[in-house]
Amino acid sequence: MSITRENTAFYLKDLQTPLGKVINLTIVILVMLSSSIFVAETYYIPKSISLVLNAIDVLILNIFAVEYLLRLWSAENRIQYIFSFYSIIDLIAILPFFMGAIDLGYIRLLRWFRILRLIRFIDRKFLFGNITTEDGAIFIRILFTLFAIIFVYSGLIYQVEHPVNPEVFTTFIDAMYFAVVTMTTVGFGDVTPVSEMGRLLTVLMILTGIALIPWQIGDLIKRIIKTTNEVETICSKCGLDLHDEDAKFCKLCGTKLM
Repeated sequence: MSITRENTAFYLKDLQTPLGKVINLTIVILVMLSSSIFVAETYYIPKSISLVLNAIDVLILNIFAVEYLLRLWSAENRIQYIFSFYSIIDLIAILPFFMGAIDLGYIRLLRWFRILRLIRFIDRKFLFGNITTEDGAIFIRILFTLFAIIFVYSGLIYQVEHPVNPEVFTTFIDAMYFAVVTMTTVGFGDVTPVSEMGRLLTVLMILTGIALIPWQIGDLIKRIIKTTNEVETICSKCGLDLHDEDAKFCKLCGTKLM
């Protein structure tokens, strides 16, 4: 069977057919494996294991690069695709690989953004098969967004500060501790950056913590309260299973509830 652009585009987006699930689940596993390798590299590991992990990471980067090119090739509007949110995230994930031959010290920082590629699948309710409601998907999305922000900032501050401040930013956990303390504006002051880039990242963390985290947590609390006030009443038409206690009609399709 010949491979067409339409078939390629379909299976790279499809989360329903067996082949589509295999392709996209493989991408999810590779993203998580790649992120785990980054974290593992912040700890002391034997050189032999380090070489194996590095080889696996290079292989994953090659797969991501091929995937990006296939998505670009199969896109109906390539210019629109290049500037889309998911395309930018995908490009950031593989940019260090494409620019590996160029001596750009901070280009390696972009590798921490690979975890954001999972947003595509959470948005489609793919990673958690038992999520059947929109509220449940939003709930998971908010939690993942908070985790992703902390993860990315932790990786960035570690990459910047570890070379100049290894006694303080020893491992990824040290960087995550600093990121959480900074973004929640607790600011114990026991861990502080010394480089200019580190201080700039700290300012960005504080601004993110002030602007984004209360909003996300507030939305999360509202979703929890809303969910606790709902009961399981399955709509006979669209199948939506959670409605307000006093609801007489489906809030999604308007069908009268039994």
